Amino acid sequence: MDTVDRIFVGGGGADYSEAQSLILKYANRHGMIAGATGTGKTVTLQILAESFSTNGVPVFLSDVKGDLSGLAKAGSPDFKLHDAFTKRAGTIRFDTYGYEAFPVTFWDLFGEQGHPVRTTVSEMGPLLLSRLMELTEAQEGVMNIAFRVADEQGLPLLDLKDLRAMLIWLGKNNKEVSLEYGSVATTSIGAIQRRLLVLENQGAEAFFGEPALELTDMIATTPGGQGRINILAADKLMQSPRLYATFLLWMLSELFEMLPEVGDPDKPKLVFFFDEAHLLFDDAPKALVDKVEQVARLIRSKGVGVYFVSQNPADVPEDILGQLGNRIQHALRAFTPRDQKALKLAADTFRENPRFDTADAIKEVGVGEALVSTLEKKGMPSVVERTLIRPPSSQLGPLSPEERKAVIAQSPVAGLYEAAVDRDSAFERLAKRAEDAAAEAQRAEELEAREETAEKEAREHQKARRYDGSISRKTTGRRSSRSDGIGTAFAKSFVRQLGTRAGKQLVRGVLGGLFKGR
Repeated sequence: MDTVDRIFVGGGGADYSEAQSLILKYANRHGMIAGATGTGKTVTLQILAESFSTNGVPVFLSDVKGDLSGLAKAGSPDFKLHDAFTKRAGTIRFDTYGYEAFPVTFWDLFGEQGHPVRTTVSEMGPLLLSRLMELTEAQEGVMNIAFRVADEQGLPLLDLKDLRAMLIWLGKNNKEVSLEYGSVATTSIGAIQRRLLVLENQGAEAFFGEPALELTDMIATTPGGQGRINILAADKLMQSPRLYATFLLWMLSELFEMLPEVGDPDKPKLVFFFDEAHLLFDDAPKALVDKVEQVARLIRSKGVGVYFVSQNPADVPEDILGQLGNRIQHALRAFTPRDQKALKLAADTFRENPRFDTADAIKEVGVGEALVSTLEKKGMPSVVERTLIRPPSSQLGPLSPEERKAVIAQSPVAGLYEAAVDRDSAFERLAKRAEDAAAEAQRAEELEAREETAEKEAREHQKARRYDGSISRKTTGRRSSRSDGIGTAFAKSFVRQLGTRAGKQLVRGVLGGLFKGR
């Protein structure tokens, strides 16, 4: 029932016979799917993804419960809800309803249920990393200095060990660095290092590195013109909510930087569904909320539509909520004063329908039913309408592990991201500097030893001549440096340990004290 310029959401009106549609031209004006648990948000997300794909629009969504993997498989008449789905299609006059599979690419930050997703520390940037690690303002300042110095000295920050090495270098050279960039307290560096350890324990180490994800692999269509549906496995990722939220915000930022301005295209270049949206804003500093608001406001001109999915519209800050023109509101329950306030807020965001009270309707709509208001011509929101959401064409529920593996193996990006690459970067370059410095110290020590031997022999010879009364003048030799001797002895010990596991750990702790420039 989709047409060339709009997608069919469901049937509205008194008898559910009036088509409720989302105009593709305004789909990049962002939107929201809200409702209490069990009211049908996931199915609504599924049918929107199907329709966007059918119209050649790539989709990215996170699969929090594992249910959305069924998009890769056609529904079946053997399914227990087949009769109910067929009856609903008839009620809303969805005459072309049938079962269909859609082109799906599975992704997973941990590389277990999809293609691995990686980015570099540099691409993530100090702001998002500071948010991810919940750093204080002072600690965030140190993080910014680390990125600045790494850029100036040609030290790529690709993975977490690169960042660790850079922080150690800052700690060893904090006096010199502080003169140019401001205070670099070792206590702040220690706090950041502890946060990095927590990230590693949560599995983030696998996320940072190469090959980094090329977002063009997500903005793809099939030879037949369908948009690919990119599904991020998020069931395990949800155990690290800050990593989840930071990754999705990083994707939005990268899309904003990468895509050209297109104004208002006939259809979006990509539609991005942000499930469990409250995780992005819970305890978020104002600077980060401002960043989200900026990206949401500007990225639509790049042809990207962002749809927040959450239990309650109150989970999204008002400044961002005001930019969400397409809204699908499933049922909300109002058991507490806070719930009642949130329900009123949700009702106030809609353009009123004189046939019913919006607040009452939000409490009354059943499973699979929602209040829908989308942007009409000239970008005006439509009058809110009670809508019976169309049934999905793909399988309702997850694929089996074997079916998922088969889809991954046949993916157009199979084999591109599976093998991690550890190329020359900050850690290796700092270690090389340390090795070169240690080798130079070794050569200096050997030269000094030879000079001391020669001086000793000369003094003994002069002493013998003086004893014989044959010396006519005093000769002085070069004094050895005790401090130099200590430094060279340390360097020799450093070199001997470089090849051992303990030595590799030692490198991280002493790099800064050995560097002389780049």
